[in-house]
Amino acid sequence: MENHYTYIGEIIHNPDGQKFFTALALGIGIILLGFLSSRTFSTKEKLNDSIIPPKGFSLLGIFDFFVESFVNYHDSILGKENRKYVSFSGSVFLFILLANLIGLIPGMAAITTTVWVNVGLALAVFIYFNYLGIKEQGLKGYLGHFCAPSSLVGETPKQATFKKWLGWGGFALIWILLTLLLFPIEILSTCLRVLTLNLRLYWNIAADHMVLNVFTNEIGPLVPIIKSVSAFPIYILGIFVSFMQAFIFTTLTMVYVLLAVQHGDH
Repeated sequence: MENHYTYIGEIIHNPDGQKFFTALALGIGIILLGFLSSRTFSTKEKLNDSIIPPKGFSLLGIFDFFVESFVNYHDSILGKENRKYVSFSGSVFLFILLANLIGLIPGMAAITTTVWVNVGLALAVFIYFNYLGIKEQGLKGYLGHFCAPSSLVGETPKQATFKKWLGWGGFALIWILLTLLLFPIEILSTCLRVLTLNLRLYWNIAADHMVLNVFTNEIGPLVPIIKSVSAFPIYILGIFVSFMQAFIFTTLTMVYVLLAVQHGDH
């Protein structure tokens, strides 16, 4: 992707360095905003007062709307019993959404158009859902998800007939052979989630910036009025793409967490 002018380009010459620095500043900013918002609940009196939202515009009102909408969507995937994971999923969504939107501002670095930031996000998700899987089910139980279903050796009528014909030893041998086949495939597909999360985010945001660049930098100088007229719908599209990519990345994160912590065969 072709690099563009940024405000910090005179200080940090490396494009990836500019994006990493912007990502770091964004992360610190989100933490500070969360801290300032949480001060509303620092005392019992403030907590009681915050139950009724203010009539006017407020930072708390924005966060309240975001949290309520996000928690409802989180519940639809992971269930209310797994709300303990909402803080991680919400942080991922907020960071990616703001990172994408910042990239639309002229002179700002497009954070999610560097694989280094995206890989970092994907690795954080990968480590998180594997950690939860081991924590919830133990190492042996979690690794069992990558094996052939244990129900293969169950007692359904068809299985009982097949087991009687083949014998327990032969039936168990089939399970072992299937596990030897499925285990490396499942491990590989799980590890590839880091790559797919990274590339999906990178290429969709990069493509959006390429389209914006064509309409504002290539066509614009030839027909100046087109630069202002055509940029508006492209920016609207950019906002939509920014939201959707954050939404998709976070939804996949929720699904990966669900697959890691749920019990039973896969």
